[in-house]
Amino acid sequence: MSHAPLGWLGILRLGLVQSALGAVVVLTTSTLNRVMVVEFALPAMLPAALVAWHYGVQLSRPRWGYGSDLGHRRTPWIVGGVGVLALGGVLATDATLMMASAPLWGILLGVVAFSMIGAGVGAAGTSLLALLATRVAPERRPAAAATTWIMMIVGIVITAATSGALLDPFSAQRLAFVGAGVAACAFFVALIAVWGVEKDAVAASPEAAAPKMAFKDALHEIWNEPKARRFTVFVFVSMLAYSAQDLILEPFAGLIFHMTPGQSTQLAGVQHGGVLIGMILVGVLGARLGDRRGAFMRRWTIAGCIGSAVALAGLSYASLYGPGWPLQPTVMALGFANGVFAVSAIGSMMGLAGEGRSGREGLRMGLWGAAQAIAFACGGFAGAAGVDALRVVLPETGQAFVVVFFLEAGLFLVAAALAARIEPMAAREASPISGAINAEAA
Repeated sequence: MSHAPLGWLGILRLGLVQSALGAVVVLTTSTLNRVMVVEFALPAMLPAALVAWHYGVQLSRPRWGYGSDLGHRRTPWIVGGVGVLALGGVLATDATLMMASAPLWGILLGVVAFSMIGAGVGAAGTSLLALLATRVAPERRPAAAATTWIMMIVGIVITAATSGALLDPFSAQRLAFVGAGVAACAFFVALIAVWGVEKDAVAASPEAAAPKMAFKDALHEIWNEPKARRFTVFVFVSMLAYSAQDLILEPFAGLIFHMTPGQSTQLAGVQHGGVLIGMILVGVLGARLGDRRGAFMRRWTIAGCIGSAVALAGLSYASLYGPGWPLQPTVMALGFANGVFAVSAIGSMMGLAGEGRSGREGLRMGLWGAAQAIAFACGGFAGAAGVDALRVVLPETGQAFVVVFFLEAGLFLVAAALAARIEPMAAREASPISGAINAEAA
């Protein structure tokens, strides 16, 4: 028995899971980060190491995806993952408070908490993407990718604004209340979002599940698929370029353009606004034009990578030009190109997950998620460390940013070349989803 394809309401519901994931993650990587460094005067490398560790734990994504492939339903993996993530968020809040009075025990609890956060994001996020890949019609994938990622950003924005208001004036009790409240809300939102989405899955035939095979053998099988292997390399390179700018853009605005903290924060808001516009554009065009074989998403992925490279080249030149450069339009262009690239790449990922041997969508998503996690763990650190190292050896601070932004632009051009080598998806004349869509239209 085949599943009916997800309609727009189903896609929006699953987007709420992304909102829940973003809500807990932003609490731990942003709010707790600030509290450790500012309120408790702990070294900045401590929260940075914990965040890097949570990315490292996400190397387990292929294992989670493989596990969800073996059954008829991915909902238990999503709910279980969000539950572990929520509990990890509560423990991370407790660990942060403990660091003020018992630093050693607080750090140890923090390692456990961020391990749970990484595992929860890996299990829930990978299974969610696999569910979308198998239940969304090809024509709707660009819009579905845009919708789910926009909803994740919305979850982040709402959580940041609400928790920020509730934490002022700061106290340990307020932090504990906010941490528990965000975790509880995220879990119940995710639970409601997936309720009944796979209600017909129990009736599926046993053959619908992935063939039983040892995880190591299954992973080796996927790695030997040319498209999966090429896309893995593309994900790593592109996300390395994407994340390397995260920790240096605001320092760049302060050091080169002499912006205040408030002004540099507003600049980051301009960038995120550009990201949203790029995501919406690709989603709307994809919904109107369709993308049965993935050619639309492939072209926009390449365009987004090239556009990001051009914008980073502009920032590289701005490092030498100084305050007279139109910084806000350049950052807006960078955000726009990033948004175009991100949504089209996710849409391509959803389509390519079904390429090759069937029943391995979760494992493929897990492999690409692990590549992204490695890139994010390395990218932010490499960008910041590169600027610090170059400022020591180069005569001017601006020259350090020139080199780093130029290297990031080069990585995006390499990513564009890699994306161009990934062939469009094979046509499926009689796929269950497209057949159901056609029947529905008739």
